Amino acid sequence: MAQRIARRLPELSPAHRQIADWVLAHPLHAATMPIDELAATVGVSVATANRFARALDFEGYAQFRAALVLGFETTLAPVEKLRSKLERSAKVADVFAGTLSDVERNLALTRQSLDPLTCERAVEAVLKAQRVYIVGFGSSSWLGGLLQHGLDPYRGEVHLLATREGATYAAKVLSRARPGDLLVAIAFPRYLTDTVLLARLARDAGASVLALTDRVASPLAPLADLALYAQADSQYFASSEASVLALVEALASAVAHRARNSVQAATRLAESVLPWLHGAGAPARTEVALPSPRKARTLKKAIP
Repeated sequence: MAQRIARRLPELSPAHRQIADWVLAHPLHAATMPIDELAATVGVSVATANRFARALDFEGYAQFRAALVLGFETTLAPVEKLRSKLERSAKVADVFAGTLSDVERNLALTRQSLDPLTCERAVEAVLKAQRVYIVGFGSSSWLGGLLQHGLDPYRGEVHLLATREGATYAAKVLSRARPGDLLVAIAFPRYLTDTVLLARLARDAGASVLALTDRVASPLAPLADLALYAQADSQYFASSEASVLALVEALASAVAHRARNSVQAATRLAESVLPWLHGAGAPARTEVALPSPRKARTLKKAIP
C-alpha cells in the first residue's frame, strides 16, 4: 500500500495527500475503520475518501480497505470477528451459551485430531529429557505456568522461561540448552515472534522442541520435533484458551500416569502443602478469654 501511494503521490490532490499521510501513519487503525469514520478522523468528506481510493486504482473505499486488511489479517482477525458479532444483537445468556458451545466444539476437534503415537512420544520426551524448558508469552505464559505446575511433582528440572524479564531472560537460559534437553513452546494466534525465535534458538542448540499450537500452518510447526494441536477458535478473541488448557492438563496427566514413583511424588507433594491447607491438619485454634469490662478498665489505667 505504501508503494502504491508513493507511485500516485504526485497526482494526488492536497485532500488526498492528507488522507494518504494519515493512512501511512496509522495503517492498522485505517484497516479497521469504515469510510465515514476515516473521513471524520482525517477531516474530509466521505466522497473525498472514496475518490482517494479510486485515485489509487481501487473501485472504491471497500476495495481499498480490503487490500489494507490483507497486511494485517492475523492481527485484525479478532477485531473483524468482534465487529461482526456486535453488528448482530444478542442477549447475554446467548453469548454465554454460544461461547460454551464453541468450547465444546474446540474440545471435540482437539480430541479427534490427537495422534496416539505423537501423544506417546510427547510424554516420553518430557520424561526422558535432562531438562525441560517451557516458553510462551501473552496468554500462553499462563498456560506455560500451569504446565510447569502439572509437571513439576513428577520430574525435576522444569523451568518456566516466561518471566517479567521477558524474552531476553529466556534467551539467556536457552543459551545453555544442550542435546538431551526439551523445550515446550506454546503459541496460538496471534503468534508472538519471541516464541518462534526462542524455539529456533533451542533447536539450533540441539535441544528437542515440543510445540503446543493450533495447526500445521503455525510458525512453530516446522521448528518442532513433535507437535500437539489444540483447536482454539473464538468468536470474540484471537484464540480460545479453554481447549489449550485441556491439552496442557492432558499432557501433565499422561506424564503423571507414566512417571515412575508417581504415587510417592504425589504423596510428598500432599505432605509438603498440608500445613497450608485449610481444615486439613492445621493446628487447633486456641480460644482466648477476654477480660470483663471492669477488669479491662483497670488494665487500661495501669498501662502508662
